[in-house]
Amino acid sequence: MPGGCSRGPAAGDGRLRLARLARLALVLLGWVSSSSPTSSASSSTSSVSSLGSAVSAQPPLSGQCPPLCECSEAARTVKCVNRNLTEVPADLPLYVRNLFLTGNQLAVLPSSAFARRPPLAELAALNLSGSRLVEVHAGAFEHLPSLRQLDLSHNPLAYISPFAFSGNTNASVPSPLVELILNHIVPPADQLLKQNRSFEGMVAAALRTGHALRGLRCLELGSNNFLYLPRDVLTQLPGLRHLDLRNNSLVSLTYVSFRNLTHLESLHLEDNALKVLHNGTLTELQGLAHVRLFLDNNPWVCDCHMADMVDWLKETEIVQGKARLTCAFPEKMRNRVLLELSSSDLDCDPILPPSLQTSYVFLGIVLALIGAIFLLVLYLNRKGIKKWMHNIRDACRDHMEGYHYRYEINADPRLTNLSSNSDV
Repeated sequence: MPGGCSRGPAAGDGRLRLARLARLALVLLGWVSSSSPTSSASSSTSSVSSLGSAVSAQPPLSGQCPPLCECSEAARTVKCVNRNLTEVPADLPLYVRNLFLTGNQLAVLPSSAFARRPPLAELAALNLSGSRLVEVHAGAFEHLPSLRQLDLSHNPLAYISPFAFSGNTNASVPSPLVELILNHIVPPADQLLKQNRSFEGMVAAALRTGHALRGLRCLELGSNNFLYLPRDVLTQLPGLRHLDLRNNSLVSLTYVSFRNLTHLESLHLEDNALKVLHNGTLTELQGLAHVRLFLDNNPWVCDCHMADMVDWLKETEIVQGKARLTCAFPEKMRNRVLLELSSSDLDCDPILPPSLQTSYVFLGIVLALIGAIFLLVLYLNRKGIKKWMHNIRDACRDHMEGYHYRYEINADPRLTNLSSNSDV
């Protein structure tokens, strides 16, 4: 993908080239010394010894290859693919620079899983995708000082230690990782493994533990069904150049800060569930000097809340293919191009989805039926209701006449005295 993570060999070819050149020079020098006069033997011998010491500084090129694996010393590559391995082979050759352990049954990657004596000092690219990894423990990669590229995709990871990418419980030790690939993490089949564990939270804890991944430049988290990004998940990754979050279910970026990613060059947010980008997010993205933003295939809701984003899209140059962005809701705005919208097009009329409209129609019919039954009951009992109303009227009239009579007596002093004498 353009601007994405490199899939080539990891960095660090300088030492290998130096070793090869030194070895070639050694061979040529030996050939020259064998055919040169005796007078130059001493100088040739000194040159050979100096070059020989440079070559001996490089790790020995062991020729052994683990069973069930395919090795190429020339390409510095070992492939143990689809061999149903349950653990990392213990007898990996020291020359290995690219190691493929895909399609196995590793299940657990314990601490010091790659600890060897002498260490695998040249291992730069490690591919563990599709190996049914469920747990990655602390310090699993701590004995790989040259590891630049790590691929853990297509694994049912239920547990990732916060110290998985750093030294064992020592987050202050920087990791050499430059590229970390965690695409398509398959949910574990066992519900007991999933309970109370959030993959988003586990990844965030591993990414922001101490300063272990400050050198990370490429992070891929695609196809993981993320609904959200944990707060401050990117705060400890100031060197990040490429961030891939495509094909998730992100509904908002409100709580995620991109402010410290000053070197970010590409941000992929295609195929998510984003409905609108709010002003805070727009301001942070616009503040990134070199970023290219990809927003295709999101269900944009073109109502009054979209006005600021539409204005921003018309002015910014960081969004790639912005002319392709179209509305998904409401129905009357479907497939309208965002760049062609004006403020008069964006309103917040309450438009209900068809399913909700059907529910309200059904509720209205039920209420109307109840009202009709009530009126029918009243009609059938009209005579009784009329008699009851007359009785209430007579009772009220008698009561009011009694009050009226007492009022007249109290208002006339003569009647009041008469009433008092009669009482006596």
